[in-house]
Amino acid sequence: MNAVIPEGVRNFVLLGEAGCGKSELAINLSRELVKSGLPVHLFDLDMTKPLLRTREQAGPIEQLGIELHFEEQYADAPTTTGGVQRLLRDEGCYTVLDVGGDHIGARAVGGYAPQLNRDSTRIWYLVNPFRPWSLTAERAAQVYSEILGVSHLHAQRVHVVGNPYFGADTSAEDILAGYESLLELVDAVDFLCVPEHLADKVADELPVPVFPIRRYLADPWK
Repeated sequence: MNAVIPEGVRNFVLLGEAGCGKSELAINLSRELVKSGLPVHLFDLDMTKPLLRTREQAGPIEQLGIELHFEEQYADAPTTTGGVQRLLRDEGCYTVLDVGGDHIGARAVGGYAPQLNRDSTRIWYLVNPFRPWSLTAERAAQVYSEILGVSHLHAQRVHVVGNPYFGADTSAEDILAGYESLLELVDAVDFLCVPEHLADKVADELPVPVFPIRRYLADPWK
């Protein structure tokens, strides 16, 4: 499996503002975890928007051997997806929690915090330096505090991940510039999400690992 996936971790939580790339990472991470031979359960917990959610690619996701969990949502009514607590405790599988993209959506994992604040869980907070809410360190810190505050997850367990991507036209030069922009927003990142066709081009130019991303979710304006 990719080197950014830590040994001994079974549960993964993906947090971050809407549009930062959580769902793409969730699908690609789940696809990588399938290689282990263990069952992989991907939970779409995004209740905040009807766009760019993992459930939109339910068919292709399940064809990858991933079990996708979500509840149908009507209008703005909140929904709860079943089975999370049970599978978080199951040592014979992986779980990936794709959490809604603001402090409202992040409440979805608050009830699971006692289970998630353990060494068996890796919490990744995605930051996309090309999104409006990440243009300043102050704004990025505000969003981070709001999301973490309602999730009840311990700050010391959160690992920041960079996703310098703004669409299909993103170039290798954009990725490198985006990394420099990220360092103006956060102290450090664990790794960068990089479109798979650019991963080899930038890997040797970056001081952090890269995680190749294959696009599954279409941009809403296309």
